[in-house]
Amino acid sequence: MLKIAVIGGNDTVIGFKAVGLEACPASNVEEARQALRNLTKEGSEYAIIYIEEKLAQELQHEIDRFKDSPTPAIILIPGREGSLGLGQNALRAAVERAVGTNILGD
Repeated sequence: MLKIAVIGGNDTVIGFKAVGLEACPASNVEEARQALRNLTKEGSEYAIIYIEEKLAQELQHEIDRFKDSPTPAIILIPGREGSLGLGQNALRAAVERAVGTNILGD
């Protein structure tokens, strides 16, 4: 059975844990990097990994390794401070790659 995980600050992940997702609290980039590596190691069963935008910004190189892979789907989510717009930009880029044009508008 495929699983879903979330990486982010404790305030961000606690709500996801309440609904049954694997919560990986990370107070800094190194903890987030280690969590991402653990969740994506060979034989992993994680189909979706949500990552808080603030941490994802520093992990972009590692996240980019999965952008053309069907699993895991890595989805950026806003943190407690609000959105940085990175998740929306990533979605726009993925749709543009798939469709060949930006159908989402500005």
